[in-house]
Amino acid sequence: MQLNVLVLPGDGIGTEVTREAVRVLERVASRFSHTLKLTEGLLGGVAIHQTGTPFPDATAALAREADATLLGAVGLPEFDNAPPSQRPERGLLGIRAALGVYANLRPVRTYQALIDSSPLKNHLVEGTDMIIVRELTGGIYYGTPRGVEGDSAVNTMAYSRPEIDRIARMAFELARKRRKKVSSVDKSNVLECSQLWRKVVTEVAADYPDVELEHVLVDNCAMQLVLNPRRFDVVVTENMFGDILSDEGAVLAGSIGMLPSASIGGKKPSGAWVGLYEPVHGSAPDIAGQNKANPLGAIGSVAAMLEYSFGLLDEAKAVTAAMEAVLNSGRVTADLKPQGPPATTEQVGQAVCDAI
Repeated sequence: MQLNVLVLPGDGIGTEVTREAVRVLERVASRFSHTLKLTEGLLGGVAIHQTGTPFPDATAALAREADATLLGAVGLPEFDNAPPSQRPERGLLGIRAALGVYANLRPVRTYQALIDSSPLKNHLVEGTDMIIVRELTGGIYYGTPRGVEGDSAVNTMAYSRPEIDRIARMAFELARKRRKKVSSVDKSNVLECSQLWRKVVTEVAADYPDVELEHVLVDNCAMQLVLNPRRFDVVVTENMFGDILSDEGAVLAGSIGMLPSASIGGKKPSGAWVGLYEPVHGSAPDIAGQNKANPLGAIGSVAAMLEYSFGLLDEAKAVTAAMEAVLNSGRVTADLKPQGPPATTEQVGQAVCDAI
């Protein structure tokens, strides 16, 4: 099979973790006899430096031509006070909209080898295995009007029935392949958007009688994630709530560096999902260039790419199994609190390649 992949290293540690993720992808292609075509583009702060915009037209064209896109991270402190349209993060919003990737899937799994890395007690996090399904192209991040005028600022949260319907159906389809439970998170006791959200999700649930549905208010969900995370299987929620809750999931995994994500949308003629794959963590400029960033979130995103965009389940399982083998070996970066000297970013990437 030919794998046509666009690589967007981005900013900060994005370049380092993406380098290792690409090495793993190359190893998979060699091991399973696939042809890999890699193209590199600009996004975020590096794109502003070189082109004057966080999401150049050339990158948009490359993303549309690729079968899948692998992203490192975006964001640099020097742009913190720049206008919103000239911040690196605007490039991330732009590519999501350009690709139409409306669902962000963030698996949160506790590996046995990392039980002691979580600040929560072992008995609380052990056995955690969930997917947070975040609506990605609607809500307050995209709604209009928005902006700052004098001493006032406005953002608009808006959702339509079709936007809610399609993300709910994706959550129910995922749950059918897992433990058959969907937890829909909203703030329907306060927000009209959430009231429509709850109504539409309930209607969609009628088409999935084999899947249990529960409605959870977002503040209660935030609490339950740290008190009883095993209760969750598939969690579906709107854009801002999903952004916050999925980062909270990093506490369960032991490090935010462990979390991959898949942003997917419609399907191509081949039947593969249009996909943008990236680790959950940010660009971490404080450790950039030091070869100490955890690449496993980026490598896990490669596993998600192989599964969703290419339908290569055996290859995806090989990457996941290799990651687990490396975790069990204890040869991990400092954020995972190894008993011995911490491994470098490059050493972890090589260890995963060796285990495939």
